[in-house]
Amino acid sequence: MLKLASLTLAFAAMLAAQQPCDNLTKLVLPHTTVTSAVIVAGTAEIPAHCDVKATARPTSDSEIKFEVWLPPSDWNGKYQQVGNGGWAGNIPVGSLVEPLKRGFAVAGTDDGHPAGPDASWAIGHPEKLIDFGYRAVHETALQSRAIVQAFYGRAPGRSYFVGCSDGGREALMEAQRFADDFDGIVAGAPAYNWSHLFAGFLWNERALLDDPKATIPAAKLPAIQRAVLGQCDAIDGVKDDVLEDPRACRFDTKVLLCKGVDGDDCLTAAQAAALAKIYAGPRNPRTGVQIVEGFPPGVEGEQGTWSTWIIPNATRTPAQFIFANSYFGQAVYEDPKWNFRTANFDEDVRYGDEKAGVVLNSNNPDLRSFRARGGKLIQYHGWGDAAIPATSSIAYYEKVKDFMSKFPDGRSSSAQPLDNFYLLFMVPGMGHCGGGNGPNTFGNRPGAPIDPDHDVVAALEQWVEKGVAPKQLIGTGATLTRPLCTYPQTAHYNGTGDTNQAANFTCK
Repeated sequence: MLKLASLTLAFAAMLAAQQPCDNLTKLVLPHTTVTSAVIVAGTAEIPAHCDVKATARPTSDSEIKFEVWLPPSDWNGKYQQVGNGGWAGNIPVGSLVEPLKRGFAVAGTDDGHPAGPDASWAIGHPEKLIDFGYRAVHETALQSRAIVQAFYGRAPGRSYFVGCSDGGREALMEAQRFADDFDGIVAGAPAYNWSHLFAGFLWNERALLDDPKATIPAAKLPAIQRAVLGQCDAIDGVKDDVLEDPRACRFDTKVLLCKGVDGDDCLTAAQAAALAKIYAGPRNPRTGVQIVEGFPPGVEGEQGTWSTWIIPNATRTPAQFIFANSYFGQAVYEDPKWNFRTANFDEDVRYGDEKAGVVLNSNNPDLRSFRARGGKLIQYHGWGDAAIPATSSIAYYEKVKDFMSKFPDGRSSSAQPLDNFYLLFMVPGMGHCGGGNGPNTFGNRPGAPIDPDHDVVAALEQWVEKGVAPKQLIGTGATLTRPLCTYPQTAHYNGTGDTNQAANFTCK
């Protein structure tokens, strides 16, 4: 009996023992093959690491590729997984660098299909749509942590997910569907309401193209932004070309109507009407119900915003149009001949919800399982986002708040405050996941100090590991710093001192 117990302990110790990098190709994992594992020498940009490439095939039509980077020394004992963008199709290796520098074992996936400008891979492949929707991220989390344990001889002490855009959608999907995968989650600008968001893209395409006279030239965008800021910049108490909360701006597009000859400093009646539609967002023509939120004003002329995402020109199709047509034509109807001009905002949106939305949307407000396991969620969104309306993040937050208030967490007879586990930060002036003219750097990209006051991942770690929730973050812009407040608070100027310094503002 003692001999059997000794053998059992020895076997357990052998399983837990640290393995050399190249031995990881011999790992036996469920429906997963480790295709390569090599030590990569460090450079000035990327530290040395064990680079593991693997493929998971949970179904006969699945081919989920993922990559794990493992620091051979100075591992912080934690695992971080990074999210994707757009329709994915590539392992986001660029996003692996910063976590590796911080000592994380870090992984990312291609979401189960090869790269491409559209969703043609979804035609005739429902399992691949499911892989993209949620299965690839979950499988990557499971298999990568097994690889981490094999390499280090122990499991990661904490696991984190960090993503923006589609990665933000993936982040919320993990909190909703797979609450045990991660201890802490950062969801940036989440495209969580995928089926309705892409209907909004279609709405903007139709608003600008149905009538050729309605198309707004990119050359007019700076004049639109100047008019918006001229009317609304001072509402928040500081004239700095940044709107703290654009919802306070009641901008009438008719003020831009040309008084005489058409030019870059004014809009025709058809263009003003199209602009109003983009601000308002689509409604169901039969029920009048808002399908998705419109785009707030204030950054129309900023580089990388409307000119990239919304406004067409002779040489480039804006990103929204590409996503709208690939979603409805390929993911929903699986018909290469689908024509956006024949679509409607009642039946086509409803069918899209039923066909693809059930797989792609992460709009479920039920976060009880994630709350119960002690998970922490930080969401952020730039008010100048021209890809995903910033107000959609507020809509989801309020939806979760209403739902969760009805269900106590089991430790109290009444519902606990939502900010016990879920915080939302709205970022003035910031574009899609970054850019724009506001305090747009706070750990969402290299450049901010790595501490819980300035870095969203460090703030999440402190919240998960020490129970200290961030009361605010300090965002850094080109010429300013500004407190980023937990919603529904906003930053208010104290009345004295440099308006470019965060210390002279208070969240309230």
